[in-house]
Amino acid sequence: MVVYVLFPSEFEDKIVEAVSKVSKSVLNISTVQLVRDHLFNLYPVGGIGSGVAVDNSGHIITNHHVVAGSRVVVATTYSGERYEGQIIGSDPSSDIAVLKVKDTHIPPAELGDSDSLRVGQLAIAIGNPFGFLLRGGPTVTIGVISALNRYIRLEDGRVYENLIQTDAAINPGNSGGPLIDSRGRVIGVNTAMISQAQGIGFAVPVNTVKLILDDFIKFGRIVRPWLGIVGMDVTKEVARYYGLGVEDGVLVVRVVPDGPAAEADIQEGDIIKGVDGVHIGSIKELQAVIRGKRIGSQIEVLIRRGEFEGVTKVMVTEAPS
Repeated sequence: MVVYVLFPSEFEDKIVEAVSKVSKSVLNISTVQLVRDHLFNLYPVGGIGSGVAVDNSGHIITNHHVVAGSRVVVATTYSGERYEGQIIGSDPSSDIAVLKVKDTHIPPAELGDSDSLRVGQLAIAIGNPFGFLLRGGPTVTIGVISALNRYIRLEDGRVYENLIQTDAAINPGNSGGPLIDSRGRVIGVNTAMISQAQGIGFAVPVNTVKLILDDFIKFGRIVRPWLGIVGMDVTKEVARYYGLGVEDGVLVVRVVPDGPAAEADIQEGDIIKGVDGVHIGSIKELQAVIRGKRIGSQIEVLIRRGEFEGVTKVMVTEAPS
């Protein structure tokens, strides 16, 4: 059976307008890395990805994995103008990198507010999945926000937290391109897809990107307070399935060895319920509270472990690069 999905013309016009608004801000990012073969000879290897201009000072956001190890980075507009980019900073833990080009005439995209996203709302992914082998400007795919606050673990052990999940197709080369809403505002930066599944892609929330951009511009590095845990939201469904006895909070699924939480004897399976008297109902709330703490400050974390609750003191440190 063939199913035809018809969009009202007003809806189509809205999508076209949103894409048109941001397309001139989307760039192809091409890189050159020097790689050694088995005889230790060096040879250049090219790579491709996408990026998006975010201000009038020539700053461009892309993925860390797009530019990691690159000797040369070139940003190309949809009209074919090429600019050599300087890597201002690159953060493996969020997979976000910031580039700088001298030309400031690339129109910046409007940045939205990822904290206001809702599951089910429209999501549009824009990028250059095969560089400029496909002519005619950036490629556009459309879907919805499938889930929020997702985390994925990579083969090397790194964990990406607080991701946006979308079913808008994210193809190789789309990495670093923007995920936008129906108003053409950037709500995330496309970062990963799951090759074994269909309709599952991920993006870094734009509010996370804003913080990273600000740190790289001000300090040249990420200044990130952390607890040294990987956590997930406790929902009613999760609490019922695992018999947690609570209906919200942050379930600790991993504790980083020798991190602040480990030093304070926080364990996998613990539930964080509060910090310094502030109720914590989700990973987003925990991240917001921790971001506001000074490096070196001591905080009181309310922990539930089984049937017992107690407060442990944790020294906030700077997250390792």
